[in-house]
Amino acid sequence: MSNSNTPKDGDFAHWVEEKSEALKFELGEKFPVPPTTLVSPSVHVETGRQKLEEVLLEHEEPTEEFLEELRAMEGATPLSDEELARQALEAGGDDGDNTTPE
Repeated sequence: MSNSNTPKDGDFAHWVEEKSEALKFELGEKFPVPPTTLVSPSVHVETGRQKLEEVLLEHEEPTEEFLEELRAMEGATPLSDEELARQALEAGGDDGDNTTPE
């Protein structure tokens, strides 16, 4: 006797994947995970401030601190080309070496 739900040869991995996804969905519905204070896969809760890409790309709700910082930036005067060049030369880039600015 064979069960009609039993997969045919070669389809076993696909069948297991379907069953596990269905189980994940079912368990997620029964036991939802409460959101953390900072819901972001790229930034751990222990780290600092919220970033623009988290709000725009990861669809996080902007915090009040983030909105205040954004308002402050909107009201700031633009930096001159000389100031931008000076800051670029001081920044070490990814390698932290000031002698090779990015």
